[in-house]
Amino acid sequence: MKKATGVITRPDSLFPFPEFTADAGPAADDFGHIVGSRPLGVFAPPSVAALRDFVALVGPRGLPVTARGGGYSVYGQGQAEGGFVVELSALDEVRCAPATRTLTAGAGASWSEVVRTALAEGLTPPVLPDHLGGSVGGLLSTGGLGGSSHRHGLVADHVRELEVVTGAGDLVTCSRERRPDLFDAVLAGLGQCAVIVSATLELVPAPTLVRRFRLYHHSPGTFFADQRALARDDRFSHVCGQARPALGGTWDYMIEAVVPHTRQLPCDDTLLTGGLAHDRNTEEIENLSYEEFVRRMDRDERILRTTGEWQRPHPWLTLLLPEEAAAGFVPTVLADHAQSGLRACGVVQLRPLTSRTLRAPLLRRPPGDLLCLLSLMRTAPPGAPENVREAVAANRALYERARELGGVLHPTSALPMTCGDWRAHFGPAWETLTRAKNRYDPHSVLTRGYGLWP
Repeated sequence: MKKATGVITRPDSLFPFPEFTADAGPAADDFGHIVGSRPLGVFAPPSVAALRDFVALVGPRGLPVTARGGGYSVYGQGQAEGGFVVELSALDEVRCAPATRTLTAGAGASWSEVVRTALAEGLTPPVLPDHLGGSVGGLLSTGGLGGSSHRHGLVADHVRELEVVTGAGDLVTCSRERRPDLFDAVLAGLGQCAVIVSATLELVPAPTLVRRFRLYHHSPGTFFADQRALARDDRFSHVCGQARPALGGTWDYMIEAVVPHTRQLPCDDTLLTGGLAHDRNTEEIENLSYEEFVRRMDRDERILRTTGEWQRPHPWLTLLLPEEAAAGFVPTVLADHAQSGLRACGVVQLRPLTSRTLRAPLLRRPPGDLLCLLSLMRTAPPGAPENVREAVAANRALYERARELGGVLHPTSALPMTCGDWRAHFGPAWETLTRAKNRYDPHSVLTRGYGLWP
C-alpha cells in the first residue's frame, strides 16, 4: 500500500470544523466491549459536503478515518486508533419513491426507520437484518444477511445506487452501470475504499400478515434436512434456525419458517409442513402482522438492556460452512467444553443459504451452492477479561477447524486476523480489492480496525 506523509500530531488543527470534538466518548468502544481505542476525536458532519471536506483534509496526512453508525462492531472494526471517528447520525434522511419501488436512506439511518418509511407505502426491502437498530451504511459494508437470504441474497444485493466519499476525499455516485469497480468494492467491502453516504434500495410489496412456524427437532440430521426443504419451498419467505440447550447437556434444534399471506391460507397446516420430521407435539404456529414480525427483536433488545446483558462483552463468531459439513460440524462444536458458556448466555443461529443468490463479489463463501451460516452469539460476564480472552482464543481454534472443511469467516466476528489471514480469506478477490484500495483510498486511511493492511 502507498504510504502517507505529513502526519498531524495535534487535532487542534482541525478546529475549523465546528462539528469536531476531541472527546471520543462512546466512539472509543463498540458493542463487543472487547477492543478499546484512543481516537484523536470525533467528527459529526452535518452534511455530505462537510464529510467530503473533512476526509479531503485528513486523508493526505495519513490519519485513520472510520465511519460510525450504530456502533455494532464486536472487535474494534469500527474504531480509529490515533485517528478520527466520523459519526454519521446526522446523515439519516430516508425518502421512499413508491412509483419506482425504491427508497434512499442516509448512511446513518437505522433499519428501523427504513422499515417504517417503506411500510407506510406498503413496501419493504426484500432482505432485512434480524436486528433493526444498526445503520444502513454499517450493514451494507459487511453485506447484510437475513432470514430471506436463502432466496434473495444479501441486503447489499438489492442496492441500486450508492453515494460515497472515497479515501481521496471525492464525492462519487456509483452503481452496477456507473463506476461498477467502486460499487463492488464498497458493498461487503468492510469500509476499505469509501465511506457510504447514502444508498438507494430496491423494494417489493410487503405482505399484510405472516404465519410463523417454530418446529423443533431432537436430531441435527432431521433439522438440517427439514430446514433445507423449507428453504427450497417458495411458499416460505423466511427460514432460519437455532440450536437450543436441552436437558442432560444435549441440544435441540428449532426451525423458524414464515409464510406471507392475506388470511387465505389453507386451514390445514399439514399442507405446508406435513412432510417434515419435527416433533409435532411441540410445534408453535401463530399469525403476526408483517411489521410485528420484522420487529420481533425489539422486545428482546429491551429485555437485554434492562438486565444489563446488552452492555456486556460479546465475543461473537460467525462462519459460513458447506451445508454438507454442517450436520457433523455443529454438534461437535456444541459439545466442545470451550463453547459451554453458550448454554447459559448465548444464542446459536443456523441459517440455510444458497451461494448463487449471494452476489456481492467481496463476500467470501465456501465452495458449493448449499451453505449454512453458523453464528455463536456469546455474552461474557462483566469484569472477567480472562473469560473474554478464552472465548476469543476458542473462536480462533474453531475458525481453523472450519477452514479445514472449506468454511469461511464472516467478518462481523471477534477474531484477530493478520494481513496473511485476510489475504487467504479473500483469495482470488484480494488483488481486486488491493487495486480498488490503491485507487480510491491512496493514503490507506479508511477503516483500519479490520487490520487488512500492514
